[in-house]
Amino acid sequence: MDTGFGDDAAVIRPQGRLTMVSAPQLRSMVVKAVEDHRIRVVVDLSATEFMDSSGLGALIAGLKTTRQAGGDLRIACMGPQVATIIQLANLDRVLRPYPTVAEALQ
Repeated sequence: MDTGFGDDAAVIRPQGRLTMVSAPQLRSMVVKAVEDHRIRVVVDLSATEFMDSSGLGALIAGLKTTRQAGGDLRIACMGPQVATIIQLANLDRVLRPYPTVAEALQ
């Protein structure tokens, strides 16, 4: 994963598989962003080819972390597999997906 920062925003790009192996890293990156006063977090899922329930849990934990700090977590650029998982879990209502990172940052 790599992270790009704006003024009060962070863009986190998980790469490959977002599973129980990599989900803790995503959680840590969101916490670090909030600690650095980056309370608007966008998770760019364009390079995430697979996500399981651990990945969903990391996204929800990140949403909770950012909202407790007065911010928000948004998701962008989902591929078909990730979109299916988010829709099956009905999380597209809570984590509204955006087609691009720029739109998610607005």
